[in-house]
Amino acid sequence: MKIAVLSRNPRLYSTSRLVEAGQERGHEMVVIDTLRAYMNIASHKPQIHYRGEPLEGFDAVIPRIGASVTFYGCAVLRQFEMMGVFPLNESVAISRSRDKLRSLQLLSRRGVGLPVTGFAHSPDDVPDLIQMVNGAPLIIKLLEGTQGIGVVMCETQQAAESVIEAFMGLKQNIMVQEYIKEAGGADIRCFVIGDKVIAAIKRQAKPGEFRSNLHRGGSASLIKITPEERMTAIRAAKIMGLSVAGVDILRSNHGPLVMEVNSSPGLGGIENTTGKDVAGLVIQYLEKNVSPHRTRTKGQG
Repeated sequence: MKIAVLSRNPRLYSTSRLVEAGQERGHEMVVIDTLRAYMNIASHKPQIHYRGEPLEGFDAVIPRIGASVTFYGCAVLRQFEMMGVFPLNESVAISRSRDKLRSLQLLSRRGVGLPVTGFAHSPDDVPDLIQMVNGAPLIIKLLEGTQGIGVVMCETQQAAESVIEAFMGLKQNIMVQEYIKEAGGADIRCFVIGDKVIAAIKRQAKPGEFRSNLHRGGSASLIKITPEERMTAIRAAKIMGLSVAGVDILRSNHGPLVMEVNSSPGLGGIENTTGKDVAGLVIQYLEKNVSPHRTRTKGQG
């Protein structure tokens, strides 16, 4: 097969591993800088051009679209879909999962466990918003933040009110979530491919930090997940419509709670911790499922 990898940087661990795994299995792998692709949106023959040449003959496309280029990246991916190229994850599903509020509303509608989450527009509603999520301590998240950036923990109601009002004053969209104390600064990253969790790791925040992201100095270790956690991760990915996803789960006193569903999960932490060839499993999934003009909107909303 001829497989496109949409990525801004071919040297990133995840991108290079996917290319390596694809080549090992005899496929032609082409890394395309998402922002350098440009489109001819014509009904009779949609095209994508790249560095002056039309992109043709691709069987599949693997989107590794960074959060900062979601809008343009999904437009490029949509164009591939219009050309009949099979996407690992569909553009609609990626857009859905990147909108944190929308994704939580979709998960909530289907009964998936979530931390209590509040969202408001007016500063006048802040005190009641804080009580809605069971008071301080609580977590405040920018809706556009990634990798733990724009996530603040507030220990007191006064601190929470100040931070929320500051974000609102800057016209930033935020959501407020209850703090799950019993999680102890740890979460579980479940790597879902198709309808299976193929690997899972526990990510532990460093001392004095509550964000467990590996980019922020968190550590990763092997973990055995429960059947309930496994089913929760698979259901969350399916509701988003994602074939491949990183589902982040907190262990709480009332069962697993989904924090986020990531449409471009990194391979470094999961491969290095588990020793599994996750990139190879992604390529195998494509081999089993690729067929032209098979794009359809999965999930709902």
